[in-house]
Amino acid sequence: MLCEMCGKDVATTSRVRIEGSVLRLCPDCARFGTVLDPPTVPVAAPATTRVPAFSGGASRGGGGRSLQERDLYTEIGELELAPDWPKRIRLAREALKWTPEEFGKKLNEKKSVVLKLESGGFHPPDELVRRVERLLKVRLRADPAAPA
Repeated sequence: MLCEMCGKDVATTSRVRIEGSVLRLCPDCARFGTVLDPPTVPVAAPATTRVPAFSGGASRGGGGRSLQERDLYTEIGELELAPDWPKRIRLAREALKWTPEEFGKKLNEKKSVVLKLESGGFHPPDELVRRVERLLKVRLRADPAAPA
């Protein structure tokens, strides 16, 4: 069996809780946490072994917290850039009477990045979109399900 902490191949492992995580550890690494089960003795396993799926219930002593997989994209909703996002950036910048150089300095980006944004030359990362929205006080993202 392999120790999940140090990777040594050992004869026996124990289930040990370390900072909220339960790991199968060798006797040397088990001292770093709280031993939950006595050491397990390996049994002759068939040629193909399957790893059991984690049920995620509160019966594992997790304090009632369920460990279920979540899809964050469905929780926050899909927001994509609006079709006219480059035009929105340019109009908002011009309304503030900023040159591309001034806007780039305030945004902490180069003038060429501002020009590429305004021309739609590249798809900006989410962090840059948030900074532009905050600085220009304009909305660049829209719900794709909503009618345009």
